[in-house]
Amino acid sequence: MARSAPRWRNTTAALAAAGLLATGLGAAPGASAAAEPRIDLKVLLVDNGDSPVQAIAAELKSTGVPYTTVDLNDPGRPTIDAAFLSDTAGGAPRARYQGVVLPNEAPFGAGSAEQTALEAYEKTYGIPQVDAYTWAHPEVGLEYTSDGGYSGSLDGREAAVTTAGRSGPFGYLDGPLTFEDNSPSTPESYGFLAKPRAGFTSYVDAAVPEGTGRASLVGEYAHDGRRELVVTFAYNQYQQQFRVLARGIVEWLTQGIHLGRSRNSFAVHVDDVFAPDARWDTERNCTPGDLDCVGGDGQETTTPVRMTAADAAYAAQWQQSSGFTLDMVYNAGSGEEWKSENGGTDALTDKLLADKAKYRWINHTYTHAFLGCVQDTTTVPWTCARNADGSTRYMSRSDISAQIRDNHSWGVAKGLPLDRTELVTGEHSGLKTLPQQPADNPNLAGALSDNGVKWTGSDNSREPEQRPVGGALTVPRHPMNVYYNVGTGAEMADEYNWIYTSKADGGSGVCEDNPTSTCMPEPLDTATGYASYIVPQEARTALGHAIGNDPRPHYVHQSNLAEDRLLYPVLDKVLAGYRALYADNAPLENPRQSAIGAELKRRADWRTAVANGKVTAYRVGKTVTVSAPSGTQIPVTAPEGTRKQLLLGTSVFGTPYAGRRSAWTTPEALQTALRLTLP
Repeated sequence: MARSAPRWRNTTAALAAAGLLATGLGAAPGASAAAEPRIDLKVLLVDNGDSPVQAIAAELKSTGVPYTTVDLNDPGRPTIDAAFLSDTAGGAPRARYQGVVLPNEAPFGAGSAEQTALEAYEKTYGIPQVDAYTWAHPEVGLEYTSDGGYSGSLDGREAAVTTAGRSGPFGYLDGPLTFEDNSPSTPESYGFLAKPRAGFTSYVDAAVPEGTGRASLVGEYAHDGRRELVVTFAYNQYQQQFRVLARGIVEWLTQGIHLGRSRNSFAVHVDDVFAPDARWDTERNCTPGDLDCVGGDGQETTTPVRMTAADAAYAAQWQQSSGFTLDMVYNAGSGEEWKSENGGTDALTDKLLADKAKYRWINHTYTHAFLGCVQDTTTVPWTCARNADGSTRYMSRSDISAQIRDNHSWGVAKGLPLDRTELVTGEHSGLKTLPQQPADNPNLAGALSDNGVKWTGSDNSREPEQRPVGGALTVPRHPMNVYYNVGTGAEMADEYNWIYTSKADGGSGVCEDNPTSTCMPEPLDTATGYASYIVPQEARTALGHAIGNDPRPHYVHQSNLAEDRLLYPVLDKVLAGYRALYADNAPLENPRQSAIGAELKRRADWRTAVANGKVTAYRVGKTVTVSAPSGTQIPVTAPEGTRKQLLLGTSVFGTPYAGRRSAWTTPEALQTALRLTLP
């Protein structure tokens, strides 16, 4: 019986034969044995505008893999022919691309000139092809879903890496992965589970719903001297199922040899250590002390939230049992003020200092002062005070410097293991603060220089890209949705309801007025809402960053380690979720702020070099050669056993991660190019 393609597929493309290659590097027809082909380390990405192709593009960009995009929706795009795909270099045949990403197995149409040229190229040079998303049919090595398979929603379904997947490109994964199901009312994932035919090796499969056995979602189809990776579920770059598998897709596409480097990492900064944090008023729906908190009889009705010595002891024990180190971002002067106002003793500070070597410590300024413009609080919202000539009045360089210097000096005197190059200013102040302060305090850069600061924290929700502040660079930090002004789960849920529920449901209505937000269908139960709703949501977001090659740290506040200790359920869920997914060969790294800043700078420099056409990289047989501007750190990923060429002899290349070796590296002294020898 004839089968028709689903409506979402072009009929011609659906009936086309899928394409791919041979693992080895073949010589071009007619080439001599001595003329071994050169394979450039760049990917060809054919984009039809759909989210699966764009998700793979995002992974290539994040990893640092150079790629060329051909936009199928651009009438002026280049024609895919033999001249576009290959030429000669130094008398030897050259393949311009080491791998090809297509929207489906035959986007140009079966038998078309472009499709034929692409398939011939892949066969000649052994170039792999990824079919970003296609349906199950024999032309991609799969049975129709009517033959023991399934097509439909995958929301909440569990998939697993097969034995072949673990011994192949997905060997960094351990446990099963579950397709996201964040909303029961919104379809999130659609796909095809199908039985393999001859030549097809399944790498990721799942149980067939209401059927028997398991069927493929991701696998390799080897045929006609070509290989293609066939993905039969739809996805976007933010979904966890893609992020978990993205590394393996890139490794398969590049045969484990590529420019770029990817590590999973997670760091958490705890701000305001030693200081108290103001508490949310559940009656007035605001935080006493904030300018917009009005009402009441003039007397504050809430007590600040501050850790106790017992909370500090718990933090140290939790770190040891979880194998995770927190960054304590401290305000010594605020702690000293609290101490003087509370009998001259402070068991919290005593305990944290006793355990000081167990944490990393970051300067957060002495009293958490606002380091930007002088704030005029006679209006709501506040404005920047003005000088007589109308110019903005800023905190002085000397006052900013004193805030940084005094806090650092206190830490040194107490024996804290500090890196003076690291700083987080209170509220990220001194940096531009829209809308009131559209530019950095011009005195900030000099004060940073005065104190040897090279890395200063910024708010990723405002400024996601690293940028210079004088001679220093920012380190964007992800804010975690565990609020600074709450100590209990009930308070957290109450404030969350105020922000994320409609006016009709008793909320502020902010979610209705903000085009980037949505309202919850109903308020959370304040007794259970934090644990049942907020924790899973925040853990999912943080884990997504960690597995998405995003090194930027997250930040919370000391209040989140006090009273109900709200942070720990989130962190426990992130760490448990990661360890359930990933094998021991892909540990979750936990870098400090200076290392994160350096990583972001290397990535930015690398992207600039690639974008400016200043990088040349290729493989000939077992030799990889990379040229880049002098001083540029080059990210490379290669198989175990790869060695780096020295002036005399070789050395082991890189460090192991996820079954490969990788490093940021440069040519040796007196060398003009980086050379690696593959195993």
